Amino acid sequence: MKPIVRFAPSPTGKLHVGNVRTALVNWLYARREGGQFILRIDDTDTARSTQAYEDQIKEDMAWLGMTWDSSFNQSAKFDVYDEAADALRRMGLLYACYETADELDRQRKILRAQGKPPVYDRTGLRLTVAEKDALEAEGRQAHWRFKLSGQPAVWDDLVRGTQSIDTSSLSDPVLIRGDGSYLYTLPSVVDDIDAGITHIIRGEDHVTNSGAQKEIFEALGAKAPIFGHPPLLAGKDGKSLSKRLGSLSMDQLRAQGIEPMAICSLLAKIGTSDPIEARQNMAQLTEEFSFSKIGRAPARFDEDELLLLNGRLLHELPYSDAKARLKALGIPASEDFWNLVRANLTKFGDAAGWSTVIYAPMPGQIADEDAEFCAAAAALLPADLTDQTWSAWTSAVKEQTGRKGKGLFLPLRLALTGRGRGPSMDGLLPMLGTKRAKARLMGETG
Repeated sequence: MKPIVRFAPSPTGKLHVGNVRTALVNWLYARREGGQFILRIDDTDTARSTQAYEDQIKEDMAWLGMTWDSSFNQSAKFDVYDEAADALRRMGLLYACYETADELDRQRKILRAQGKPPVYDRTGLRLTVAEKDALEAEGRQAHWRFKLSGQPAVWDDLVRGTQSIDTSSLSDPVLIRGDGSYLYTLPSVVDDIDAGITHIIRGEDHVTNSGAQKEIFEALGAKAPIFGHPPLLAGKDGKSLSKRLGSLSMDQLRAQGIEPMAICSLLAKIGTSDPIEARQNMAQLTEEFSFSKIGRAPARFDEDELLLLNGRLLHELPYSDAKARLKALGIPASEDFWNLVRANLTKFGDAAGWSTVIYAPMPGQIADEDAEFCAAAAALLPADLTDQTWSAWTSAVKEQTGRKGKGLFLPLRLALTGRGRGPSMDGLLPMLGTKRAKARLMGETG
């Protein structure tokens, strides 16, 4: 069976690393097995959903390389959800309840104080027609709950192995709010049935939901899909990322200059038995994907590790892939320049800084105690510079001045580039050219 999976973001906010990891696991599995990846826009919350967020989600998905085979919006299917709800009512599995939020909270507190699980007592099931009419006459609006069987919901989870949720320990889930709007649960089940979803892969915080949803699938005459619940993301300290997800949204990471394959590489490898290494393309990640590699411990997302992978990708990026991006930054599109600086980049935009160092006029950075030394070095600089010049020239400067080691090389690098470290001076010196290099060594703008 070729899998049909879905990623179902709500257009009420931006994509962040947490939900991108869910999307990625689904996408890699579908592509690995030759299946389908469906993008479902969960916009039943019409008050908070916006077209701008939906457009941003799709743009971010495309930027990450996760194309979808089909897409649809839940907001176009309210009539289908209504039909499913009516069917459940006819079966006696969807029943009206009239408690207020404060009353439900008070019930839960009493049950906890008695040492009992805070499970809804199904008062709504015992209401007569007259009692319902009276409650509605008071202005109360019914919310609707699904009647669970009270039996264990059992499945073989792709990540967690055999799972059993005792539905007798759960409150009957609310499927429809008092204002008539749908919660996530019922539309999701209906859509999964309609789309032929074979595998539901989502975070382990949905394990209990899956137990209840499995019964809704069966009540609607469908077999529940296969479930998989990977662990949630945590920070490198093991704590929740929830308070920092805003700064880890895709548009923020893109603005910071993070490569999409750095994000995908890290999210695909953390929490698995594979080493965390950069991959150049999604095909490599797809080939290496397996549920058997996913561990049970929380996957730790480390922003420093993301930067490290980002740099490694740039260090291997060929000029053919960098040329257009260099041009967009206004950098002379020289292959020699790219091959020289790429090993010193953490983010692609760092190349602009090295372009300024090499091509823009700037004064040499010379300490007072090094001025005489740099002037002597300038006098020894030959007219024609090649990638062999640096070695021969510094040997001559060493012989004349007596300087060696750091005292020889660092003042020259600082005078020529303004930086204490960077690309090989063998290649950088001829790019500067004799005139510019001599001016900087003399403390002038060059």
